[in-house]
Amino acid sequence: MNIMRTAMLLAFMTALFMGVGYLIGGSGGMMIAFFVAAAMNLFSYWNSDKMVLRMHNAVEVDERSAPEYYGMVRDLAARAQLPMPKVYLIREDQPNAFATGRNPENAAVAATTGLLDRLSYEEVAGVMAHELAHVQNRDTLTMTITATIAGAISMLANFAFFFRGNNNNPLGFIGVLVAMIVAPLAAMMVQMAISRTREYAADRRGAEICGSPQSLASALNKIASSAGRLRNDNAERNPATAHMFIINPLSGEKMDNLFSTHPDTQNRIAALMKMQGEFAPQAAAATSASGPWGGDTPSGPRGPWS
Repeated sequence: MNIMRTAMLLAFMTALFMGVGYLIGGSGGMMIAFFVAAAMNLFSYWNSDKMVLRMHNAVEVDERSAPEYYGMVRDLAARAQLPMPKVYLIREDQPNAFATGRNPENAAVAATTGLLDRLSYEEVAGVMAHELAHVQNRDTLTMTITATIAGAISMLANFAFFFRGNNNNPLGFIGVLVAMIVAPLAAMMVQMAISRTREYAADRRGAEICGSPQSLASALNKIASSAGRLRNDNAERNPATAHMFIINPLSGEKMDNLFSTHPDTQNRIAALMKMQGEFAPQAAAATSASGPWGGDTPSGPRGPWS
């Protein structure tokens, strides 16, 4: 199912990319766009995760440079029976996180310093469990390829303005408008269609991995509140990656919920709280002196994270 979904996404995004090329340069532009899209799909499969991490200035950490954060991810990955992903830290005050990678064997998770500084240990664990759920559900390939190609479509659409006088443009100025407005909007709609159901599934599986739906619900509430107040400059410069984060990082997200890349946060919280009763025994065990991940894990902001 995930392979089919990824193939359909790639086919649609490739067709959309070719369509923009046709509107800009006619059949010649379409053929150029086809070869560019084919090369981009191949490149994205192997390198889109590295590109996204670079866009957000993510720095890889290990057990020596970030022992508590790295250890948490390691223990959660073991719980989920996943290979250990690469772990990254983003110097960003807005609390947020995302996962990337073409498969579980080549996955990476990234959290902002704001997430580690502003949330409790249990809340951070819920967030990272959510990101590992994306890895386990093999959402990350779809997410990263969508971000890469959607960004390329938006960039190509911007070029359309400069080619508006091109005689090869079959629809004239109307074609330019379609390339500049409709194509990026269509790419965004694909992102939204995939994102909404995917987030609910990752919330549920993440709650199962960390054993505490309430911790993840609390984290979502805090992240959503902070995202409205704290600007994420890297995300603003690369809006095509917004759907990858656990909560939309863009400052204009609340301007039009119809075009949000994420489900409503309060609906996600309500769904998690319904699950809380199912996890009562695990939640009780998690509050034991040994802590839920085999060691003292006091709650509250964790200064040494950063």
